[in-house]
Amino acid sequence: MLNRTDLDSDLQQLRATVRRFVEKSLLPHAERWEREGIIERTFWTAAGEAGLLCPTVPSEYGGLGLDFRYNAVIDEEFSYTGLVAGTILQSDIVADYIVHYGTEEQKHRYLPGMVTGDVVTAIAMTEPGAGTDLQGIQSIARRDGDDYVLNGSKTYITNGQTADLVIVVAKTDPARGGKGISLLLVEADRPGFRRGRNLDKIGQHAADTSELFFDEVRVPVGNLLGVENAGMRQLMAQLPQERLSIAICAQAAAQRAFDEALSFTRERQAFGQAVFDFQNTRFTLADLASRLQVGWAHMDWAVARHVAGQLTTAEASAAKLWHTETQWMVVDAALQLHGGAGYMNEYLIARLWRDARVQRIYGGTSQIMQEIISRAL
Repeated sequence: MLNRTDLDSDLQQLRATVRRFVEKSLLPHAERWEREGIIERTFWTAAGEAGLLCPTVPSEYGGLGLDFRYNAVIDEEFSYTGLVAGTILQSDIVADYIVHYGTEEQKHRYLPGMVTGDVVTAIAMTEPGAGTDLQGIQSIARRDGDDYVLNGSKTYITNGQTADLVIVVAKTDPARGGKGISLLLVEADRPGFRRGRNLDKIGQHAADTSELFFDEVRVPVGNLLGVENAGMRQLMAQLPQERLSIAICAQAAAQRAFDEALSFTRERQAFGQAVFDFQNTRFTLADLASRLQVGWAHMDWAVARHVAGQLTTAEASAAKLWHTETQWMVVDAALQLHGGAGYMNEYLIARLWRDARVQRIYGGTSQIMQEIISRAL
């Protein structure tokens, strides 16, 4: 069982609130959402009513004005359930882009709905021919009077099927390459915007992931997020929090996998005794428990540094690298301890194992994290 020690009474209260919310509004629907490949909109509004969306948004835009520690608590509790929800993307990533780079008009227009769950958001970076290397994107937004005319396609976009608002990464000055990239706020009801299929993934089935297409989409210049042609710099500035968020989710999911294995091996009998009573089982679990203990200590350190404005790009990359690789090791070992049962979808460990695989890919692959860390040595 996930058992975190929050010295702050407000964090303790939030954790209790999230757990009640999970029991009432998430767990009863989790299996259906996994089958249907999407989380229904009522979950978003319920999360908003419970105060669990975008807690760092300032009060003047409808938020609570809290620090990232509160995001971390919500991330931990949601991830511990074993269901991946796109609400984390909205709260930890998209909201900060608008808070940091949005105009007052943009903040008042979008943030209140994001807090209540009435507005679902996505961020569209990846393209069929460009992943981590965003300089290679082909989406173009050319200026035409008071509009940008956007053309291009995106893929692997979380919340793509449900998003009302998408931050689109596009080139506004293609001749400048990576220095000609801008961020545009694109509403999903604009003519020329089209959603592709809900992609068939190995795991994270409940989290819809889509192709998006933009065909001569006219976007007002007032929807430019931040400064024209400064998109790459803005993206790089926000990546540490995104990678820390992934690390938090990885740590909590790893803890759940361990807890599932511990419970299963205590109950499962083999050769006249509990599987837990075999030395190999106990030693495997002891190793995993020690790694999780270290992981939680590191997570507290990283979150504290981030809240203080001190977490570096290399440190955030190291956090994502270590925690996602540790997650994969833990879930794989936990599945092995389940034996044949671990290969059955009726057991939660199977979903945890499937869902873990992409953690080492999105937000920058483990190999890219190693490259970033090595450059800072």
